[in-house]
Amino acid sequence: MVAFTKGHGTGNDFIIIADPDGALDLTVEQVAVLCDRHFGIGADGILRVVRSSAIAEGAAALAEEPAAEWFMDYRNADGSIAEMCGNGIRVFAHYLVRAGLATIEPGATLPIGTRAGVRDVTRSATGYQVDLGRWKLSGDDPLVRVDGLPVTRPGLGIDVGNPHVIVAIASEHELALLELHRAPELDPILPAGANVEFVVPGEPLVRDGVGHVRMRVFERGVGETLSCGTGVAATALAVRYWAGENAPNNWQVEVPGGTLGVRMFPAEDGEHVALSGPAQLVFSGEIELL
Repeated sequence: MVAFTKGHGTGNDFIIIADPDGALDLTVEQVAVLCDRHFGIGADGILRVVRSSAIAEGAAALAEEPAAEWFMDYRNADGSIAEMCGNGIRVFAHYLVRAGLATIEPGATLPIGTRAGVRDVTRSATGYQVDLGRWKLSGDDPLVRVDGLPVTRPGLGIDVGNPHVIVAIASEHELALLELHRAPELDPILPAGANVEFVVPGEPLVRDGVGHVRMRVFERGVGETLSCGTGVAATALAVRYWAGENAPNNWQVEVPGGTLGVRMFPAEDGEHVALSGPAQLVFSGEIELL
């Protein structure tokens, strides 16, 4: 039997499994069964809580930041490995705090290892804030075809530790028409795939110095989710890019599961983007791995 906790960040839900010493070797099939909403616990992905010293990928995290004791081993619902998860890392940090495995004092930072590098988590007014690090235009700007829209739309590729393609949608009505029961088609196809976000600007776009947009997302390896943290950050970055140099650096992004905050700020190694929002633990239990 394996103990687990179920948690979510704005409806983006995860199965959290504590494996501090790295003794558990989850197969792709086991992850898929656990995340199945009919035959398993049900989730968008799995967060394995493992010490950085107990997982091969943790060596790079410890070299970058020796204080990064914990590593977020994140798996998508289909069992595939993902580099980062913006909602997941907030839930991961919340679990560490609630389980007594780490503390985040006011004004202090908790470094967490990920496959995208070490990410720093702090407390925020809405729960937790994670510095997603440097972002960049990926140069992958495919055309996007999606069920529910009659014409192909151009996408903007943005990398925030994992790949995203953002598509501007003309209206709330068009956003509602999207049928995200299968993956949008990208032309050209991206070898590593990408999360695809569809965004509608608020009316007005900027209120009291804060940008406002709405978004839906299809996550690679998962499907449509109620929220995608890194996708929210990529969406705000894309809209700011389209809006021009006078666009704000603070954004509120509404997703089906709630609202998240995004902030862009300068750092020594270039501009960073931070994501803030809630994290909740829902229930705990035990399950037999088949």
